[in-house]
Amino acid sequence: MKKKLHLVSLGCNKNLVDSEVMLGRLSAYELCDEPSLADVLIVNTCGFIGPAKEESLNTIFSLHEARKKESLLVVAGCLTERYKEELMQELKEVDLFTGVGDYDKIDEIIALKQNRFSPKTYLLNEEERIITGSTAHAYIKLSEGCNQACSFCAIPGFKGKLLSRTLESLIKEVTALVKKGYYDFSFISQDSSSFLRDIGEKEGLIQLIDAVENIEGIKSARILYLYPTTTSNALIERIIASPLFHNYFDMPIQHINDVMLKRMKRGAGRERIIEQLTLMRNAPESFVRTSFIIGHPGESDAEFEELLTFAKDFDFDRVNLFAYSDEEDTSAYSMEDKVDAKITTKRIKQIDKVVQSKTKKSLKNELKKEVTLLIEGPSSEHEFFMGARKLSWAPSIDGEILVNDSDIGELEVGLSYSATITDIAGDKLVATVTKLA
Repeated sequence: MKKKLHLVSLGCNKNLVDSEVMLGRLSAYELCDEPSLADVLIVNTCGFIGPAKEESLNTIFSLHEARKKESLLVVAGCLTERYKEELMQELKEVDLFTGVGDYDKIDEIIALKQNRFSPKTYLLNEEERIITGSTAHAYIKLSEGCNQACSFCAIPGFKGKLLSRTLESLIKEVTALVKKGYYDFSFISQDSSSFLRDIGEKEGLIQLIDAVENIEGIKSARILYLYPTTTSNALIERIIASPLFHNYFDMPIQHINDVMLKRMKRGAGRERIIEQLTLMRNAPESFVRTSFIIGHPGESDAEFEELLTFAKDFDFDRVNLFAYSDEEDTSAYSMEDKVDAKITTKRIKQIDKVVQSKTKKSLKNELKKEVTLLIEGPSSEHEFFMGARKLSWAPSIDGEILVNDSDIGELEVGLSYSATITDIAGDKLVATVTKLA
């Protein structure tokens, strides 16, 4: 009888790729949704900010409470890499610890029952991984680490400097996945627009786009996490010109006030950011996503008001809001003029109203349009609906479309269809499928 494995992947989709590598190494195990039945339980943790760290710890404790005797609880990922000494001393509930350098050695770690922390961050090359959550979409990780020095971010401290995969390994991976039936791809990294800069190539993403367009069988692609200082006008224009890559622009700007941007060590100023966003917004059928950090040390009322006004003036399709998290090993941690938590909460409530109105406007712009949808499974709302997303949207983060009717009968999960957007139900679009895309 096969041993059973229960794996929980927390945090970002870059973590998910690493979890899929571990699943590939542990393919001899039977995947198990119920932790109490598992022989091995793995938590791939996130250690980015306070709430993510808390979620990771709560998940560890919860799995420990649920697991059976003689099972093995393994904790991997960013949290353990960042706090390895403290966690190994304090978390007696955990049997094995590993960090961010040994995802491809997880089978050895379990077999030997030894903690392992390799000095280098693991960089996916040609390892077999088990794609989760979709038979059509896969994330492709471009690089590890980051060369940026943002005041609020601890990631370079435990992930290291930028280390890009070779273009050849990426193309080999995508080609292999296309042969397995995958046709929709999201290219991700901490700073995707810096891809190949560690080997002196300033426009690595343009090279990637050129190469991916030559792979037969891909229907859809997008790039996640552009960085203002490494996103050139040439890159934006190349994305716009691509017949394959959507005009999907995910560039977290964090703020718009020049003083705040300098304090955050973001590199680009207001004028340059607006120039980039305008190019993106003016692209045909474009989708523009960003994120703001509220309550960074030194953020004055006037500086926040400037961000609030900008959020009202610019038509973002989606915005993620984050309350500043005071993280050790960051330059912001030692800054004076910390913003009171109550003020931060008040500001988030103010700007969230604007963000919600912009999202609603973005959804309304889809009404009556003919779009291509990817059917992802039963909807989150009701068994009578199928859940889908617009093919140009990124999975999970951009919303769910409810399919309540079909002109062609039963729909198949993983296939893409042409559909008409007919209505809005709360924060979700409603669509009728008209034909196979």
